[in-house]
Amino acid sequence: MKSFNVTMPEELLEYVRRRTRDGGFGTPTEFMRDLIRRDRDAEAEAEIGKRLLEGLKGPRSRVAEKTFFKRMHALIDQVAEQGRSKGRNGKATRSTSRG
Repeated sequence: MKSFNVTMPEELLEYVRRRTRDGGFGTPTEFMRDLIRRDRDAEAEAEIGKRLLEGLKGPRSRVAEKTFFKRMHALIDQVAEQGRSKGRNGKATRSTSRG
C-alpha cells in the first residue's frame, strides 16, 4: 500500500481528529479513506445520473423523463416498504397474535 502526507492548517487537523474520534474511526487515515470513498461513490452516482438523463433524452427512449422518474420513485418506495416489513435477519416477519 502506498502513502502520502497531507499538510493542513491546525483548524482542519483538529476537525479531522474530532471526526475520527466521534465517527468511530480508529485513525485519521481511516477517516480520510472513508471521505475519499464517499467522494468516489458520489462521482460515480453523478456519472450514472448524467448518462441516464442522456439516454432518456435520446431518440431511442420510449418513455418520457417524468414518467420514468415517477416509476422509479414508486419502485424505490416499494423496495423500502419491503425492507421495513422484514425482520432483523432479513426474512419477512409474521404476526404471531391470534385473534
